[in-house]
Amino acid sequence: MRNMSSTPKGCMALTLTISLLVGCVGTSGGSESEHGSTDAAGTTPISFTFFSADPNPNWQNMQDDVGKEITKRTGVTLDAEFAVGDPAQKVALIATSGQYPDLISPKGELNKLVDAGAMLDLTDLIEKHAPNIKKLIGDQSKRLRYSTEDKSIYVIPTYSAVGGVNFTAGGGFELQHRAVKEAGYPPIKTLKDYEKVIQSYIDKHPTDEQGNKNIGLSLNADDWRMYISVTNPAAETTGKSGDGEYYIDPTTYEAQYHYRTEGEKDYFKWLNHMYTIGLLDKESFVQKYDQYLAKIASGRVIGLIDVDWDYADGEKSLKSQGKQDHTYGHYSVMLSDQYKDNRFQSTGFMAGWGVGITTECEDPVRAIQFLDFLASEQAQVLNNWGLEGKHYQMQDGKRVVPQDVQQRIMNDNTAFSRESGIGFYTNLGAHYGDGVQDSTGNYYTKNYPEQILNTYSDADKETLKAYGASTWKDLFPKEEEFPVKAWGAAWNISVPGDDDVTILANKMRDITRKRIPQAVMAKPEEFDGIWEAYQQDLIKAGVEKMEKGFTKYVQDRVKLWNE
Repeated sequence: MRNMSSTPKGCMALTLTISLLVGCVGTSGGSESEHGSTDAAGTTPISFTFFSADPNPNWQNMQDDVGKEITKRTGVTLDAEFAVGDPAQKVALIATSGQYPDLISPKGELNKLVDAGAMLDLTDLIEKHAPNIKKLIGDQSKRLRYSTEDKSIYVIPTYSAVGGVNFTAGGGFELQHRAVKEAGYPPIKTLKDYEKVIQSYIDKHPTDEQGNKNIGLSLNADDWRMYISVTNPAAETTGKSGDGEYYIDPTTYEAQYHYRTEGEKDYFKWLNHMYTIGLLDKESFVQKYDQYLAKIASGRVIGLIDVDWDYADGEKSLKSQGKQDHTYGHYSVMLSDQYKDNRFQSTGFMAGWGVGITTECEDPVRAIQFLDFLASEQAQVLNNWGLEGKHYQMQDGKRVVPQDVQQRIMNDNTAFSRESGIGFYTNLGAHYGDGVQDSTGNYYTKNYPEQILNTYSDADKETLKAYGASTWKDLFPKEEEFPVKAWGAAWNISVPGDDDVTILANKMRDITRKRIPQAVMAKPEEFDGIWEAYQQDLIKAGVEKMEKGFTKYVQDRVKLWNE
């Protein structure tokens, strides 16, 4: 990759998604047609540098099938860089360096770049050169604005789909099919239910076929992933899901650090109990991500508390070995039956996280046309389905994935993904959600009930049938059972880096990352004392001031989106 400091025009790469950005129109400045069809003839080859705060170990420099097709049609290539380690630190370094990639996807760190003056306001560029983005965003454009004080548009939202419904459940609490089957497919609704299945299996099978010790439950606490596997579930199991480190009162929009809310102490006490009785992996708080994945790939881990995209590489290995009964199902597990699972409560369309153009970009018109292509129907079909004739076929007017291709996806998805590039570019372009149909009457994505069933293994289907369900989503409360969140999601709200809220949040993070593992691994009789010390540490560090400050940001967003 080129050195960004020596090539101000270069673009670092964000995620494979950025690959899609590759699909841009020519230097003539002409905009895409409604469906994004662009004749590559006459386009001058161009390369943008791009940085993504998401890691992408499978990036193939756009030499995958989808990437090649994008380049063929647009003449665009990306010189991409993806975050390794803590993405917040990398974005902070970029912001302070004064040397920016052409395109950047900073996730939740946009404020650092805005504060540094690194981002272009895209408002006029979208109006003049992005018909596909305008069509896709529709009447939600006011949600693209940065803040009540600064109405600029700095990123095209790519982490939140437009329209559609959620048909998939990739999170919750996971259990291997073999353990649930052996337990007789019991109700799995509470932590006690979940624990009982694990305990029963470990009691009967303390080791695997090779004599290696089976692991009841392993957590992924490596860096930021601790939020996903260790701390977010405390909120989720007590009906406060989806707002990151905060709980937002749905009536007053007041924010509270979720570790200070009702029920969460009991969740961590349960983890302490699991640790004490030997069902929680003793290495949960010291293992690295690759070690965590290796354990999953070994088939020895009976339970997980994670999301599928985080443990997918380990599970793919199990599938390639033919160990379908060692893979995982997803269950709606709560602290007790007094709580209702609202993991699928709708946030509505959210802006805030996405791809922007920096002040270093020498051709922002061409760059916005890139992004506009990614929002086109043509590009979305390409990213989700691949190439017609190779990755899907048209049968009676419907897109169908051939059986041999589907088998490759199920049994060797990592290799298939690298070769095809399907899905690599989702987070680089604005896109429609699941269940939305294109102009041909086909779905944009493969995530609709009929196609989802084709991705399930026989072990998945057997378990779901035992529970009277067709998809894993059927085991969770439906999103229409809850009102749409007026603020979207708290984790999606950007706070300036020099604001007291951000400074205090960093202090709370450090305290939490120290105290939570300490409490979980403590002797049972020491847990209450450590928890009380943790709560006092938060108060002394200014948690109440942080909550009050963040409350204003939440209330301002509600006003901004609804004025």
